[in-house]
Amino acid sequence: MRTLFLQAPSFDGYDGGAGARYQMKREVKSFWYPTWLAQPAALVENSKLIDAPPHKLKFSDIAPQVKDYDMVVMHTSTPSFDSDIRTARMLRDLKPDLKIGLVGAKVAVEPVQSLEACSALDFVAREEFDFTIKEVADDRDWSKIDGITYRNREGVIVGNQDRRILENMDELPFVTPVYKRDLEIENYFGGYLKHPYMSFYTGRGCKSRCTFCLWPQTVGGHNYRTRSIGHVMDELRYARAAFPQVKEFFFDDDTLTDNLPRVEALAREIGKLGITWSCNAKANVPRDTLKVLKDNGLRLLLVGYESGNQQILHNIKKGMRTDVARRFTKDCHELGIVIHGTFILGLPGETKETIEETINFAKEINPHTIQISLAAPYPGTFLYKQAKENGWLYDESQDLLTEGGTQIAPLSYPHLNHTEIFTSVEDFYRRFYFRAPKIASIVGEMVRSPEMMKRRLREGVEFFRFLRDRKEAA
Repeated sequence: MRTLFLQAPSFDGYDGGAGARYQMKREVKSFWYPTWLAQPAALVENSKLIDAPPHKLKFSDIAPQVKDYDMVVMHTSTPSFDSDIRTARMLRDLKPDLKIGLVGAKVAVEPVQSLEACSALDFVAREEFDFTIKEVADDRDWSKIDGITYRNREGVIVGNQDRRILENMDELPFVTPVYKRDLEIENYFGGYLKHPYMSFYTGRGCKSRCTFCLWPQTVGGHNYRTRSIGHVMDELRYARAAFPQVKEFFFDDDTLTDNLPRVEALAREIGKLGITWSCNAKANVPRDTLKVLKDNGLRLLLVGYESGNQQILHNIKKGMRTDVARRFTKDCHELGIVIHGTFILGLPGETKETIEETINFAKEINPHTIQISLAAPYPGTFLYKQAKENGWLYDESQDLLTEGGTQIAPLSYPHLNHTEIFTSVEDFYRRFYFRAPKIASIVGEMVRSPEMMKRRLREGVEFFRFLRDRKEAA
């Protein structure tokens, strides 16, 4: 079947596509590549990928193209689900014989409920869905396709057995040729990455057991399965030639540093190409490994610190000690590795005192930039199970986002209510960034680079607009 892969139109500036771990409108312009849609698109011949939000496309822009396809596969998430099924209904009205399916963590954990919510949907593909979608596109008998939940001819919802998890990651084709064919890469931004940047995966799965983290608990699993280094390097060489304008490559594995010998070997090969790169890391990488990475082109690490309180880190099964995180961060500073640190407020065990402790911890370790998120209990995570069992969801009818796409604080505790958690985000940002040394650092960046000056001024306007909008939405 001629197949259209679609990230549907959504909130203005919504970074919730098939590559965003936390689906939301962010503090500054940010769009992750739709890698989870590009991967099956690379498997299906003559397919097309439309990523509407970063390209500012409305349904009216997409509608004329739908008539050329037999099937539309849409990526969805808990925050965008209602909007996505509205799109599915419009697609059905536009072309009644169109096959319409959904993929993503939301439908992986709630397949039957998702189909029941929208009669326009024909199927959902659960878990790791790449080859499931290929088999649907190849027009195989749906009753024989593993990993699919669908409506049969009688309208009854049927769930087939799970698909075996993919072990040989080299079976997946490159995603970057799909980027070249279908995306305008200049539309993708990361607040802490050079622009334009490009991201893709060298592996799936994460060994860590963080209770809040969505993808390992719903799609990727906890076994870190990796592509061969040669396969990764072949794609890097292709991408460097196809996109000479790219200034930085980001490897979006949940934790690229989970396998230290592999990441060192990979870095040494990347170093031969002379490119700048960044990745996700846990705050426990040994200094010797950090030096190998830095010496071979590593510029930045995205590090999930989450909290500065040790008991909270235990509560969320982070597997991290604050003293180790301090030493790791000190090593990065000394080696010249930039850190973008992420923190989450409102996790189990949070109090006014632990919020204060986390703010002080962030100021002490002083990553170059930070992102503050609110604890989001996505269905399918242990955090969601905890929240349901303990009555922490202050309003179960509420979505995880406001109508404008910014996060709400969905958790509320007897000792700390959701409003207090919500307002602490702005306090955290202001106390971290509005310090003389941090302001001097940012101004220094701007003075040294006219391009950075233009960018930081734009981001400053976006940041203060974000604070205003979230306050109004609350």
